[in-house]
Amino acid sequence: MDFMTDRDVQKYLEEGYVVLDGLLTPQECDELRQRMGDMVEEMDVPQHCRTTFSTNHDEQLKTQGNADYFITSGDKIRFFFEKGVFDDKGDFIVPKQRSLNKVGHALHAYEPLYKKVTHSPKVQGLAKKLGLISPVILQSMFIFKQPGIGGEVTPHQDATFLYTEPLGRVMGLWIALEDATENNGCLWFIPRSHNSGISRRMVRTPKGTYPMTDFTGREQTYNEQKFLVAPVKKESFAARPSEQRIFWPS
Repeated sequence: MDFMTDRDVQKYLEEGYVVLDGLLTPQECDELRQRMGDMVEEMDVPQHCRTTFSTNHDEQLKTQGNADYFITSGDKIRFFFEKGVFDDKGDFIVPKQRSLNKVGHALHAYEPLYKKVTHSPKVQGLAKKLGLISPVILQSMFIFKQPGIGGEVTPHQDATFLYTEPLGRVMGLWIALEDATENNGCLWFIPRSHNSGISRRMVRTPKGTYPMTDFTGREQTYNEQKFLVAPVKKESFAARPSEQRIFWPS
């Protein structure tokens, strides 16, 4: 199904993002949220695998960089937590439904509802309209924005972590399962920032060394006045190149 106009494509290419309505139905959104709720109720994550997720440079090296649970999650469904949700023994100090930062990174491969959405005719038509040739799914995530808990998602580029040569071969598709507004953690972008390359790249360190990852370069210091808010209604989505500079304010 082709519901993206040539003007939408032009905005995506020039500005580095586009927000469009109607990718999912309200029922599909509710079903995806319900299924995730069931998965959270059923989750049983060993204490040594209870990894917190962060976009902060030093915290990334300390947590994800030392965690095999995170590094090997590309073809699995795993749970990643917010800061401050465990006590010193690794037990929850908040309801587990409010403890999560995200679930990833292979929902599209193993969860039927998420697989159906990911490979839907609408998504395929969108990829074709944007000129992707033989696209593959790198990863899929369910991202939580927990009220009153967790750390800020700092300004960053997905291409830091999903690097390609040449750049420009990865597109992010962010689908709102409920209204995402300026008050509850919607995306913010710096328009046209996808044209200036990347300033930081995550790399694997030699086998047997710790942390398991390191960074070349450092994230830039951004003028937050340059970011534009991009609210997304339930059922709708934001598409963006992986080089686009984004953040979610807490």
